[in-house]
Amino acid sequence: MGTSGATLVRPELTALGEWLDTTDAAELKRRQQSAEVTFRQLGITFAVYGDEDASERIIPFDIVPRVFLADEWSRLSAGLVQRVEAINAFLDDIYGARRIMKDGVLPEDLIFGNPQFRPEIAGMRPPHGIWAHICGIDLVRTGPDDFFVLEDNARTPSGVSYMLENREAMLRLCPELFRQFRVAAVDSYPDRLLQTMKSVAPQGTGSNPVCVVLTPGHFNSAYYEHSFLADSMGVELVEAADLVVDDDIVWMRTIAGRVKVDVIYRRIDDDYLDPLVFRPDSMLGVPGLIAAYAAGNVALLNAPGNGIADDKAIYSYMPEIVRYYTGAEAKLPNVQTFRCREPEALKYVLDHLGELVVKLVDGSGGYGMLVGPTASRDEIERFRAALIAEPHRYIAQPTLALSTVPTLVEQGLAPRHVDFRPFVLTGSKGIQVVPGGLTRVALREGSLVVNSSQGGGTKDSFVLLDNGPAHFQVQS
Repeated sequence: MGTSGATLVRPELTALGEWLDTTDAAELKRRQQSAEVTFRQLGITFAVYGDEDASERIIPFDIVPRVFLADEWSRLSAGLVQRVEAINAFLDDIYGARRIMKDGVLPEDLIFGNPQFRPEIAGMRPPHGIWAHICGIDLVRTGPDDFFVLEDNARTPSGVSYMLENREAMLRLCPELFRQFRVAAVDSYPDRLLQTMKSVAPQGTGSNPVCVVLTPGHFNSAYYEHSFLADSMGVELVEAADLVVDDDIVWMRTIAGRVKVDVIYRRIDDDYLDPLVFRPDSMLGVPGLIAAYAAGNVALLNAPGNGIADDKAIYSYMPEIVRYYTGAEAKLPNVQTFRCREPEALKYVLDHLGELVVKLVDGSGGYGMLVGPTASRDEIERFRAALIAEPHRYIAQPTLALSTVPTLVEQGLAPRHVDFRPFVLTGSKGIQVVPGGLTRVALREGSLVVNSSQGGGTKDSFVLLDNGPAHFQVQS
């Protein structure tokens, strides 16, 4: 389990294999359907933009958990901490001294010509110097000890609510598994997120800073997660109309009067965050918010401008970025990446389109992507024309032999490809790696696309413990 094409159960997971062998397929299906009914009743849905058949749907849930052994998790955690440290150092540098460009490690046009680089933010520094407070780093596995970073999500990573709800479902429906395995708990994530938020409050805020979650509203595809996290942390969920900036101070309107806001976990993209600085037609943002941020009167998680760390062209330089800021080789390597902006790489990609995965550098959600081996001739030719017209907008990667895990489908248990999104919190007291994460599974046979918007599902992710209680590992 866990490696590409594997059919034998790893010795450490014998109990899971026996559970699958002795639990009737109909019973597994009944439990899985029970979980999905609960998700629908709770409103755990997401919107599919442009889909006229169903504006909201649940993400399919799979009852068979994915398992990480303790030593595997220790290695992954060390690599995640290193990568997030480098991402924060990179963001602090490109909006400040720009040493990495002066030293010739990155070409200037890759930064200044990038639409995710926000010159309006240059020279500003977030409270405590932290830019990427909440990161979701997408990983793929290709062999027993081979993990690769597929992409970085440092802007507004989503999916943590599914991690938590999937665990709740497994505890309720499959309690026997938690008697067989010592599984690290993930239910303290909301408390840890709130601690992270409070830890980065501006200096002089006091011992109990006011924190809120800023949402664009219930039409957003991740609105359930916004409301879920606000409720779990015991903080207010606010929209733009609930906030006002007066003399560079952010205030929240309440029935008892105005309340000063110190920390905002914003789930709104930069473009819409403040109409006085970014898009003037935005009705989702708060006028004057960036001025309050620049004055040091409010902390924004994640910091404005850090979307450039999500860019797939930047991703292609992450080995160099990690080496530059940490002085060490990346513990979690990248997938081999061809930058189509470079003539030689473009020629190779055009010659091998049927073998590669091609992605927009600023794409997400599985959109704007070509999976060459499964694409039609027309799709390949459309991408060929797009690449020739705007090569700088694309990167390409080889089609990996992604790991598979047992998954319950209509015909019974079958291998399906997966990726994995662990979540990493960075506050003023250090970096915390959540001992779990979101396993996304491609439910269609042979598919490598795990995104929920493209028909993918989710699984619970068990991190097994050696000794001691389950806890977050904090590294400062």
